[in-house]
Amino acid sequence: MTTVQQNVSDIAAGSLGAVRVFERYGIDYCCGGKRPLEEVCGEKGIPTDKLLAELEAAAASATDSEVDWTTAPLHQLIRHILSRHHEFLKSELPRVAERLDKVMRVYGTQDAATLAPLPELFGGLRQELELHMHKEEMMLFPVIERYEAAVAAGQRLPPAPFGSVANPILVMEREHSSAGDALQGMHDSTKGYEIPPHACITYRSLLNGLRELEEDLHQHIHLENNILFPRAIALESANR
Repeated sequence: MTTVQQNVSDIAAGSLGAVRVFERYGIDYCCGGKRPLEEVCGEKGIPTDKLLAELEAAAASATDSEVDWTTAPLHQLIRHILSRHHEFLKSELPRVAERLDKVMRVYGTQDAATLAPLPELFGGLRQELELHMHKEEMMLFPVIERYEAAVAAGQRLPPAPFGSVANPILVMEREHSSAGDALQGMHDSTKGYEIPPHACITYRSLLNGLRELEEDLHQHIHLENNILFPRAIALESANR
């Protein structure tokens, strides 16, 4: 049963339905999710009994097909992150960049109040995310998978090039926080990706694409910060 004393991130970790509820209310469940639900409700002016009822309803309506990532094998969770979230970013980041260039050329002066911050914010986010994914795919994720395979085979953990997995995880979490700041900056600048009446199709596609990027990154960061990383650290600690 969900309680107001639980951290938002812990509630989200156990329920995809809870993630959807938090997204509806604009509640940060990834980078800033390690806060009690009661505190967040008070800050946003949301009645705790109303939110608890929605969270309970979401949990009750969960389908058997939803994977419980808190217990699924780590390699399965990593495959999901790679196929669902990394591939999304690799596909969408160049498309959003192309739309942003076109929109800035046509509307950059007219809508400077909302558009001016976007090139720097998005450009920095894209550069950081592309390097971030490379580090995860080439270094961190393979080590976590080797750890899991060794434990399953009853073997000692193989050595990692970076010492403890906690070391690169700390870096990844810092980069997630930076990405969250950039997302918030774009969200605020565009007033929640509000589409102006004069926007053309490319302009609308840009703002809708940024909204989808934000939603996907929130889920992506949540899976890593609140589920994969703590489980990887616990696995290493229990088998050293």
